[in-house]
Amino acid sequence: MSGKKLAIIATKGTLDWAYPPLILGSTAAALGYEVEIFFTFYGLQMLKKKLNLKVSPLGNPGMPMPMGMDKWFPVLGTAIPGMQSIMTMMMKQKMKSKGVASLEDLRDLCVEAEVKMVACQMTVDLFEMNPSEFIDGIDFGGAATFFEFAGDADITLYI
Repeated sequence: MSGKKLAIIATKGTLDWAYPPLILGSTAAALGYEVEIFFTFYGLQMLKKKLNLKVSPLGNPGMPMPMGMDKWFPVLGTAIPGMQSIMTMMMKQKMKSKGVASLEDLRDLCVEAEVKMVACQMTVDLFEMNPSEFIDGIDFGGAATFFEFAGDADITLYI
């Protein structure tokens, strides 16, 4: 073990925003870091047993559009019903074709690598979420739980 620590706060619940904390967490763990990911607000979606995350092209101007759509298709067009599902399907196909692991696989890697995953208890209570919807092996805690670990972390990321 390198003795280094990585603390991550995961706040987003879309498909594209779920990859960074899981990729960075599993990679750091493989490099010998002690890793803790604190999932709060919409980031809690990543801890659900059944992952059903979507891509939201609306409000994401940096997202490359297929077939040069960003040149001729208005941003407002991404709000058309069904576009979110189409974009999600295209993103999943692109990831698969490039050999990127699925979110489920990345999450499993984190579990196997003993990445500590903490669900924000306040958010669980706020949104009246049922803890039985979450995967096994996670902890529940508040901001103080995160600061306990992050206070000694070498790297802290907010995603």
